[in-house]
Amino acid sequence: MIQRLLSFLDASPVNFLAAKNIASELEQAGYRRFDPREALGEVKAGDKLYVTKNDSSVYAFHIGHKPMAEAGFKMICAHCDSPTFRIKPNAEMLCEGGIVKLNTEVYGGPIMSTWFDRPLTIAGRVIVRGEDALNPKTLLLHVKRPLLQISNLAIHFNRQVNDGVKLSKQKDMLPILGIVTSELEKGNMLMNVICTELGISQETILDFDLYLADATPACSFGVHDEFISSGRLDDLSMCFAGLEAMIATETVDATKVLAIFDNEETGSQTKQGAGSPFLSMMLKRIALAQSGSEEAFYQAVERAFMISADNAHAWHPNYSEKYDPTNHPVLGDGPVIKFNAAQKYASDAVSAAVFAEICKEAEVPCQRFVNHSDVAGGSTLGNILASSIPLRGVDMGNAILAMHSCRETGSTADHIFTVKAFTQFFK
Repeated sequence: MIQRLLSFLDASPVNFLAAKNIASELEQAGYRRFDPREALGEVKAGDKLYVTKNDSSVYAFHIGHKPMAEAGFKMICAHCDSPTFRIKPNAEMLCEGGIVKLNTEVYGGPIMSTWFDRPLTIAGRVIVRGEDALNPKTLLLHVKRPLLQISNLAIHFNRQVNDGVKLSKQKDMLPILGIVTSELEKGNMLMNVICTELGISQETILDFDLYLADATPACSFGVHDEFISSGRLDDLSMCFAGLEAMIATETVDATKVLAIFDNEETGSQTKQGAGSPFLSMMLKRIALAQSGSEEAFYQAVERAFMISADNAHAWHPNYSEKYDPTNHPVLGDGPVIKFNAAQKYASDAVSAAVFAEICKEAEVPCQRFVNHSDVAGGSTLGNILASSIPLRGVDMGNAILAMHSCRETGSTADHIFTVKAFTQFFK
């Protein structure tokens, strides 16, 4: 199970590749792709379908034995984007000695210093000319070799570097791509890489959404291989846990839903984010197809339950003062229910009790997380989604260290625990 997770992480350096890989796994498990531009048609018990939005979000539905109006739906949601650096248009910057660096901008909230002095690559999508202006074609790109690096300034020129340095997103975080060796490469180095990787000509390229990614493979470590080291554990590990549970379970009374959103790291307010009405529209279409009445959707919502799966902060042995004194989850002790008095998380006593009982039935330990009262926390998917679909739901995740670092640290045991809990939930 852990090796499958590591392989998925390596194959999913950005949201577009993650969505593609999730869709591929769903298709192998018998899910059929639905085009939302077409009529949904008849929906029968046991049907498996999925739909994508913007090439970067995926929504899978396994229709239950009973109509949603009677049995509701069980949903796990997660997000497939992670903090990184987006390559800007006209990105190449020619410097002395023929060195080319790329102009980038920050996506989300990365720990920027962790991106220094490590092999990086690029991944994303390239848009090429299609049959007409309104319908260009999308090609996915993943350069599977070290291609760039963001290099530190030597300590000799920055004697205070170990005392803390404020980093400029525009100056300090620009990666080196290569050294120009011919006049033909000037201004074309990045495009040459794209064209070579995809086997296309530069004239066909209209635009791209490309990002930096760590080129070092995910791995386990520790005396007992008890830890996971990888970029994008937040939140691809939860995406994959939900996917594994979705595929492993048979048809049950309630409809099962797996919702993998994009753009959580920038607020979710996009057509492919948790703030979009797209998922509620799909659920409403399914309810209408089952009963012919819009009322069925509203009945289904009242009978539904949502698990908003986004990783939590593990207790750090070097910074214990940053954590709540009585509610700090540790690596390896199971999935974490997240609470916040300001309602940044969807969990309340009722939904937490439901999830804790699911863990108990799955014979999985369960932890609780509350922020230190003097330390502000982040928000996640649960309440954003609940603002458009008023669901009962819990916010949870696995505990990890160094959240938003280029490489985060998780627990192998926790991943196994969460897959078991998710599988029990879908049963």
